[in-house]
Amino acid sequence: MTTQSEYALEEALIAQLKGMEYSFVRIEHEAGMLANFKRQLEIHNGDIMLTQSEFERILNHLNTGNVFERAKVLRDKFALKRDNNDTVYISFLNCDEWCMNEFQVTHQVTMESKRKNRYDVTLLINGLPLVQIELKRRGAELKVAFNQVNRYQHDSYDAGAGLFQYVQLFIISNGVNTKYFSNNLKQSFKQTFFWTDKENNRISDLHEFASDFLKPCHIAKMITHYTVINETSKCLMILRPYQFYAAEALVDRVKNSMENAYIWHTTGSGKTLTSFKASQIIMRMPKVHKVLFVVDRKDLDYQTANEFNAFSKGSVDSTTNTHKLVSQLTDDSTKLIVTTIQKLNNAIMKERYVGKIEHLQDKKFVFIFDECHRSQFGDTHKNIKKFFNNAQMFGFTGTPIFADNAFGPVGSQQTTASLFSECLHKYVIVDAIRDENVLRFAVEYVGKYKRKDSANELDIEVEAIDTKELLESPQRLEKITDYILAHHRQKTKSPDFTAMFCVSSVASLIKYYDLFKQKQVEAARPLKIATIFSYAANEEDPEANGLINGLIPEESPDLPTGTKINQSSRDKLDEFIADYNALFGTKYSTNDSQSFYNYYQDIAKRVRSGEIDVLLVVNMFLTGFDSPRLNTLYVDKNLKFHGLVQAFSRTNRNLNEKKSHGNIICFRNLKKATDEAIALFSNKDAKETVLVEPYEDYVKAFNKATRELLEIAPTVKSVDALPSEKEQLEFVTKFRELLRIKNILTTFADFDESDLSLTAQTFEDYKSKYLDVYDKVKSDQSKEKTSVLDDVDFELSLVHRDEINVAYILNLLMSLNKLPEEERTKRQKEIVELVAGDVQLRSKKVLIQAFIDENLPNIKSTDNVIAEFESFWAENRQKAFNALCEEEQIVPEQLEKLLNDYTFANRLPREQEIVSSLSFKPKILQRKSIVERVADKIQAFINTFIEGMGGSV
Repeated sequence: MTTQSEYALEEALIAQLKGMEYSFVRIEHEAGMLANFKRQLEIHNGDIMLTQSEFERILNHLNTGNVFERAKVLRDKFALKRDNNDTVYISFLNCDEWCMNEFQVTHQVTMESKRKNRYDVTLLINGLPLVQIELKRRGAELKVAFNQVNRYQHDSYDAGAGLFQYVQLFIISNGVNTKYFSNNLKQSFKQTFFWTDKENNRISDLHEFASDFLKPCHIAKMITHYTVINETSKCLMILRPYQFYAAEALVDRVKNSMENAYIWHTTGSGKTLTSFKASQIIMRMPKVHKVLFVVDRKDLDYQTANEFNAFSKGSVDSTTNTHKLVSQLTDDSTKLIVTTIQKLNNAIMKERYVGKIEHLQDKKFVFIFDECHRSQFGDTHKNIKKFFNNAQMFGFTGTPIFADNAFGPVGSQQTTASLFSECLHKYVIVDAIRDENVLRFAVEYVGKYKRKDSANELDIEVEAIDTKELLESPQRLEKITDYILAHHRQKTKSPDFTAMFCVSSVASLIKYYDLFKQKQVEAARPLKIATIFSYAANEEDPEANGLINGLIPEESPDLPTGTKINQSSRDKLDEFIADYNALFGTKYSTNDSQSFYNYYQDIAKRVRSGEIDVLLVVNMFLTGFDSPRLNTLYVDKNLKFHGLVQAFSRTNRNLNEKKSHGNIICFRNLKKATDEAIALFSNKDAKETVLVEPYEDYVKAFNKATRELLEIAPTVKSVDALPSEKEQLEFVTKFRELLRIKNILTTFADFDESDLSLTAQTFEDYKSKYLDVYDKVKSDQSKEKTSVLDDVDFELSLVHRDEINVAYILNLLMSLNKLPEEERTKRQKEIVELVAGDVQLRSKKVLIQAFIDENLPNIKSTDNVIAEFESFWAENRQKAFNALCEEEQIVPEQLEKLLNDYTFANRLPREQEIVSSLSFKPKILQRKSIVERVADKIQAFINTFIEGMGGSV
């Protein structure tokens, strides 16, 4: 039995779409595309008849800008000056009545720019290609179709009139699995989504997906209502299914009911985007006076307003104080407000404000509360209900309050449901992990657990029943500090990721900070430690900084006027801030609230950018803080329920293939609390989904994959003799599996190379061969021949280490001349192997080898190594530059400009730029091959002399 071919899949899909009210149109090339677009545009605009010159003016208007800018043009109208000087407004897409558009399907459209490409299935709306579907035969890897889309984007989407730059979303399928994603040049496979039903059941079969997702009205609604044009990232974002269903449910509730409700979407699943889209649609309803998005901290007020304005420029203005909030409430032109619950409470309770807004009491207000498990259990909830007679309230939470974890006196305990009524949509952590929208957790318990031969067996107390004196003893804190210093770089794959360390009290934090500082005085590469905490005076917490029923107390960087201050804590914090200022060249202090708030913001920024290795906290940053680069949480604090899930979830944001899970290292026995929290916020059987397997399981998986690899290529040398691309593909696929498993293994404290059946050196040798195959695929010039390896994802982020660059290699070379000859020869070999094993440095291998062999022996003083290398490198760069200009007849000034453009804008030269840089005009028939050859040579020059230098040369 043969698998269903790509052709059969395509024919079946087109037949299905024709039965769903798509008109089939045969289009073979751009001329046909333009003729069809002209006619469909005329129909869409009331059967207007356009002259050819008028249509040319429309095409000129459309053929400007990148995908992001064209997305705005698509949703706008164009004032067309007609041949008779009349002006008519041309619509390209009806966003208000999204079903009232013209829907067509075509296939196998051929476009030619750098290369000739033929696209599988295209959905046209009003004649514009807005949805592109790429199909692969059943059984093929879905990533193959994704990589093909990426290639089309770079090769031919900008050809001719550039209509394919208007594609809003892509769909990729192998018949069994189907995913969708928005059109972005720098997209990752992690940003591709499965569609589901309302209960989060996956709809992955192409036929089922098409019958639900590709219904004309639905696909038009996803484009017009649920695609966000992000102003900050300059990219398109399309909502995931659970975000769509939640927003739709909220909109429907406002349309048809006055009932309140809440949305339960797990931490890290993108609640801000969901709430923004719901707010944006609701605020446009005629019966709604205003929508208020309410957060419970000043920093979240600022952060949320920034995110909302990124989703839609100028959509909100954060309320800097209560006076500003009142003016926005009374301004009829302001439809969407982001504010804090404290300012809202002031506005409706203090006499000086109430008089200004009491005329609004009967207006229709919709309140959306962020993290409603925190903010809504108090008098403020009652006050809002009492003041606004026509208010509808919705809550978003990742960790609801249930009867099991409710707090307050028995009989008066409030749950999320008792305050907000029905849960309109649920998306729990198990759903998010299954969909790969968040990562799993690897929880390691460090302490006295009577385990044999484990790096995590440490002589420290771990139980909550242990006395405070034992848990805060100097010996215990010192052992924990030593453990972190010993294992941190391994846990965070330094410098790729960062960590947070949460502790039980300010007193403990101060002790830990001092220990880190003392123990790193002599360190060559000390970890960058930063900290922030509230210096407000408060009583000693009975539950190790107070997880009363699991809620983490809110520590705000914005201390209200009149707050009592713990002067001792403040003095220590100023001392720590002085260290921070010295480290980063800043000037923060606690002297005034704005400077302290700016310090808070600066720490957040530097954690996100990876500049801080370990952030020490008590409660701050454990909730509501997103940093995809944070992958490790050290815990010396009692956590449970909400607090535990919220804190753990700081580590499980998706980033890339190298970030496989969030690391949780517990110095207290939180196993029971972890199990209970997972059961409460997902289900009792969720542990296996949420937590990664034990170390031993990954060792077994690695060794099994090694046996399978050796069946394909018994020796490193045998990789060169693999008879065909089929065997090479088997080798690449199996070694990629080893890379993935080892990426996880190396984060365990118990990791030991001797547990693996493949030695470290043999692994590196196979990795070098793996990269050889990659180089062969990328350098193959016979583009007409399709290779099965062309679309393989080599996942190079698992191979490249950020700290391995030319600057790093120079530091190794500087120490060679001090060594005895035998040791020096050995180290030289290791350096060459290191270069060969890194994807960015392989292009520099020949030159670095030449420098080691020819120049290094003649350098007398190690102080001159860097200067000699810089001279050597500059000389070879100039030689390569001159040779490239001479071989390809490129004007040197033009090549320098193209290289500078790449350095500053990270953009490779476009076809016309390459043609303009030549000292001659290529003949039409030769132009394509010349441009491809020159582009490849410029890329090779960049790889060798610009990328991976590390700033020292």
